[in-house]
Amino acid sequence: MGNGVMFQFFEWELPNDGSLWKNLADKAQSLAEKGVSAVWIPPAYKGMSSDDVGYGVYDLFDLGEFDQKGTVRTKYGTKEELMRAAVALHEAGIAIYADAVLNHKGGADYTETFEVIKVDPDNREDELGEAYEIEGWTGFNFPGRTDREASNFEWHWYHFTGVDFDNKTGERAIFRIVGENKGWSQDVSQEFGNYDYLMHADIDHNVPEVREELISWGRWYIDQLNLDGFRMDALKHFSAEFMQEFATAMRANRDREFYFVGEYWDGDYGLTAHYLDETNYELDLFDVKLHFNFEEASKRGEEYDLRLIFDDTIVQKSPMQAVTFVDNHDSQPGQSLESTVQNWFKESAYALILLRKDGYPCIFYGDYYGTGDGSILSHKEKIDKLLLLRRWYAKGEQYDYFDSAEVIGWIRMGAGEDVSPMIVVLTTQGSDQQLNVEVGKELAGTSFADFLGNNLTKVTIDEEGWGNFPVTAGSVSCYLVDGLPLDDVKVDAVDVEAIEIDPDEPLIEQDPTVKDDVSLAQNKDTN
Repeated sequence: MGNGVMFQFFEWELPNDGSLWKNLADKAQSLAEKGVSAVWIPPAYKGMSSDDVGYGVYDLFDLGEFDQKGTVRTKYGTKEELMRAAVALHEAGIAIYADAVLNHKGGADYTETFEVIKVDPDNREDELGEAYEIEGWTGFNFPGRTDREASNFEWHWYHFTGVDFDNKTGERAIFRIVGENKGWSQDVSQEFGNYDYLMHADIDHNVPEVREELISWGRWYIDQLNLDGFRMDALKHFSAEFMQEFATAMRANRDREFYFVGEYWDGDYGLTAHYLDETNYELDLFDVKLHFNFEEASKRGEEYDLRLIFDDTIVQKSPMQAVTFVDNHDSQPGQSLESTVQNWFKESAYALILLRKDGYPCIFYGDYYGTGDGSILSHKEKIDKLLLLRRWYAKGEQYDYFDSAEVIGWIRMGAGEDVSPMIVVLTTQGSDQQLNVEVGKELAGTSFADFLGNNLTKVTIDEEGWGNFPVTAGSVSCYLVDGLPLDDVKVDAVDVEAIEIDPDEPLIEQDPTVKDDVSLAQNKDTN
């Protein structure tokens, strides 16, 4: 298909009703018809409660199958429903990227006593006194997991680097665990001196048996769902060396390309470039700096200089490693990393990731369907139009017109016969603008219209091949040759009810033909 698009199919405020996997299976055909080529699913394993979004990881080997933490299903549904959704996505031609949270574990089954040193939360390399004993929640034996065939590994205090609660005294602090060869990982973010510790019981990736267990889990998880890739959580906070080892091991286990994208939440390109180099470019990264630029543009309105929108971004400097996004579950209102792009700028921001040559764009569930708390509105109709444009017309050479602070744009020249050039123009909230763009003398006299409907003025190309393309203040317009039809590509219907699943059998062994019918995991090629 080309011009691949990732879709993040969850947001923080989803209801705790176990319906997400069924909803995903039902929408597989529709998403494929819109041009979605890969879906990023949330952490699918058992968290600390039935309402856990997935990042409070309790049992990586429980995909909604065992009665643990007061629930059999996860927030999103049962293992059988998850597997049915995976098959439905593959039958629709959509790859599956699963969220891997390997930094920490929460909801331990029992406490253990061990030595720690309290550290300064603002500089975790600074010790606040001598070592002493605390009682920490670090014992995981998973008493509710009745099937131990996949793993009988039990976690203890020496498998972690730190905790944040002393059950003996009730004190909350950051405690570094003391022991032979124990300490913070050094190949992590140096924010706060050392940002190895994030939350709960912090996994020590320097312990050989921990590395072996996580790699074994990764292989098991891939086989269970016939996965096409991983989205790696919290890369700032655990060993870059282990990340590279994990990626290499997962790819060695596959007979086709396996994709990795990581969350390194930092707007400093120098730091992200260093991380890419440290991990030997084994993975792509979400372009957090671009997201921050979108947020700033949306909040500053007419005062923002649009010429700076791509400055210091991954997509500008390392486009082959850039996954571009507007918002995600962490940036939505109420979250610790809240940095939400204002609603008026959403359409323009999505045009900037969906209609340009570089970057692998990711659509956020909350932007498409709206968030459960109403803080982000649904932009489905507008995004659908941009997806149509991406499928049919975001092709060929790209020429930028980034000469004005108030209005920017670009032209995609198209590829193949009977393909229209596409002219994209967007502006700040200040005033209506227009952009003079060279389309080509061969199109002299041709009329162009805004497919998005944000500006009703039609533009006729002059005899020299130029046109003045207007754009309404605070909006984006996408001009095509007037009258061109655009339709969704039809995808064979997926009969979800007819999909038979045995949750005791991994999908790769159950249906080996599925993986042969799905495109390569890295569906980010552009034209």
